[in-house]
Amino acid sequence: MMLSRRMTLGGAALLALPGRVWADATIPQRASARVIIDNDFAGDPDGLVALAHQLLTPKTRVVLATSSALDPKMSGGIAGAAAGAKLALELMRQGGIAAVPVEAGAESFGDGPAQITRAAHAIVAEAMRDDPLPLYITCGGPLTNIAAALRLEPRIAKRATLVWIGGGRYPEGGWEYNLNCDLASARQVIEQSAIPLWQIPQNAYRLMQMSNAELRVRMAGASPFGRWLYAQFTHPPAFIDVGGSWPLGDSPTVLLTAISQESSLSVERLARRILPDGRYGEEIAGRNIRVFETLDARLTFEDFFALLALHQQG
Repeated sequence: MMLSRRMTLGGAALLALPGRVWADATIPQRASARVIIDNDFAGDPDGLVALAHQLLTPKTRVVLATSSALDPKMSGGIAGAAAGAKLALELMRQGGIAAVPVEAGAESFGDGPAQITRAAHAIVAEAMRDDPLPLYITCGGPLTNIAAALRLEPRIAKRATLVWIGGGRYPEGGWEYNLNCDLASARQVIEQSAIPLWQIPQNAYRLMQMSNAELRVRMAGASPFGRWLYAQFTHPPAFIDVGGSWPLGDSPTVLLTAISQESSLSVERLARRILPDGRYGEEIAGRNIRVFETLDARLTFEDFFALLALHQQG
């Protein structure tokens, strides 16, 4: 009995040791890139999840967030860019995260003077600022603000890499929300600029699915901040018939800029011209882009939920 008791006590001590080590020691990480996050934050809440994830990761430093407009059919009459900027700031407040600059972009799509906003100027200012860290611009919505910044200052094309969620499957393409909302801006960025582009088309970002039960248990159950994020999913527009899962299609921007690209599959392609219906047209000689075809959803989501838990523990 005495031997058994000693073994039990020793086992308990051994079991306690990893917890103490886990609490006191961490794998050293430091930011290796700057990130400007552009998204239609007032639309599908997957953009807010990606924003939260990017803000929590230690591997990148978020330097600016810009918000874009919504399709009028989906906006319910709200000024989508302004509402999105407010949501981004509220997310930081709810999470107790140090606020980064947030600018609302244009409330309409296209390539006219109305799209040259404070958001476009802020993107240019950050891109032209000297900093030892490379710059990613991640976009989970229409390319309106990015195209406006490129018109304002074409030299930013040599100072940043654009990671965009949008467009249809290659080689045929087809209607896709982020692309078709603002075809003019997509054409300018893809066809007329030289900015390095990593594209995550629809067939790839639809791999990033979580069941509604998973969202409720793992997001809402993680922390008060997680509950606030989950609440953004609970009032979809009345015309949407929610299925058994929700695509977190904007999260690949965090996977590729802050976690790893090694377990995802990409191919170098010649960019193609954008036809009026969103299909791809002829190849553009000399314009190479990187297109991601598969993405590591497990790595992305497990990292996010772990960061939520660590953030809750302080």
